[in-house]
Amino acid sequence: MDKLQLVTPCLFGLEAVLGRELKQLGYHDQFLEDGRVTFAGNVSDICRCNLWLRTAERVLLKIGDFQALSFEELFEKTKALDWASWLPQDAEFPVEVDSLNSKLASVPDCQAIIKKAVVESLKKKYKLEWFSETGPKYRIMVTVLKDWVTLSIDTSGKGLHKRGYRKLVGDAPLKETLACGMILLSWWKEDRLLWDPFCGSGTIPVEAALAGKNIAPGLNREFVSENWPNIDKGMWRRVKEEAYDLIKTDGNLRIQGTDINNNSLELARYHAKKAGVIKDIHFQNMDAANISSRYKYGVIICNPPYGERLGKKKEAEELYRSIGKKFKDFDTWSYYILTSNMEFEKLFGKKADKKRKLYNGMIKCNYYQYYGPPPPRP
Repeated sequence: MDKLQLVTPCLFGLEAVLGRELKQLGYHDQFLEDGRVTFAGNVSDICRCNLWLRTAERVLLKIGDFQALSFEELFEKTKALDWASWLPQDAEFPVEVDSLNSKLASVPDCQAIIKKAVVESLKKKYKLEWFSETGPKYRIMVTVLKDWVTLSIDTSGKGLHKRGYRKLVGDAPLKETLACGMILLSWWKEDRLLWDPFCGSGTIPVEAALAGKNIAPGLNREFVSENWPNIDKGMWRRVKEEAYDLIKTDGNLRIQGTDINNNSLELARYHAKKAGVIKDIHFQNMDAANISSRYKYGVIICNPPYGERLGKKKEAEELYRSIGKKFKDFDTWSYYILTSNMEFEKLFGKKADKKRKLYNGMIKCNYYQYYGPPPPRP
């Protein structure tokens, strides 16, 4: 179990961002594909990556992969894998399957066959005919894509976007992993002002503060693999102690979150307090069309209303026109705007320096990036 293959799914469009995160953590042996990054690691890396990755949706332990064109082939090749190295005899092991463009299109049939194959594999190891499944949970996650089957065990439990600070949500909440991806795609550095003029329940400012203070995003939550006998609890303890030691306590972050909805701002303050960054963010009621700043350089990152709901499209389009006029006052700033409106540049009145396709839930969006000049060196 020294050499493992770990798979980190992510939102489409964030693969390169996640790859950079992994490289910064020291994982250079990696493979990027749509919606995931696979890399080499060991048992301690299960703990470390669950704790530290900001844009991954979860950390999966890859057990094996193969081509399967029939249910018999699926059964035999699944059975041949070394499941007993990870699943104790009392393990609870539900099976989840996603199948796309494959001959094995029936998800219920795939689930039943894989479950039976795993049981048959475990029988050889434990010399049992029946398994109680009363112990720790090992969720088996299977993808069948173009007849290629990949079988993994989920080490995270709840998705990694669930940091533990967002107990309450407002309208159209932005996923934490996407918010952090937007930040990591920007030119923002901890010594510059970051402003979200549509902060809602505060996800972008909170994620910026966590990153700016080098707070591991998983410090305030638990992971399903913490209960696994395969991973020494001392290993989890050491990884968490290291993460606490790496928190930046010096420096002065300048992060602002503004919104016209006071209820949303109350949520934002609550979430910032839960995340331990309330002192690092200034929240204020302000119309985005009226923002102003005494700072010559800064970064705006925002997720304005899309107008997806019936009757809201014209309101959103008028909003884009108004902030387009207002953002002209910030000609030395960089700003980054996520929206599903494909006419945004025309409404905003300026062509983006770069745009990137991202998905906010099931909504296809563009991330419009406008680059200002770099501030002068001190």
